[in-house]
Amino acid sequence: MKKACLGIAMMTALCVSASTMRAQEQASGKKTFKARCAGCHGADAAGKPAMKSPSIKGKSTDEIQKVISTSPKHSKLKSLTLDEVNGVAAYLATLK
Repeated sequence: MKKACLGIAMMTALCVSASTMRAQEQASGKKTFKARCAGCHGADAAGKPAMKSPSIKGKSTDEIQKVISTSPKHSKLKSLTLDEVNGVAAYLATLK
């Protein structure tokens, strides 16, 4: 019985820890997005048709990284670290 309770307590602690880390990643991603992406893609990431900037809501880390690395328009973003891109993707995943 003690082993079962210990196991449940450990799983709960891991879940809380993962949730906290995800929230921190999203908060960091929001900050990066607002500073580096919102100017062209809009505060809600819905895009700006007049600027020919598409919606980027829900884009994955791989999709964002590919665009940053291949698009001349995004050359200033090549300095973003993978952690920053992961944070932006985590934040974009929260947008509806």
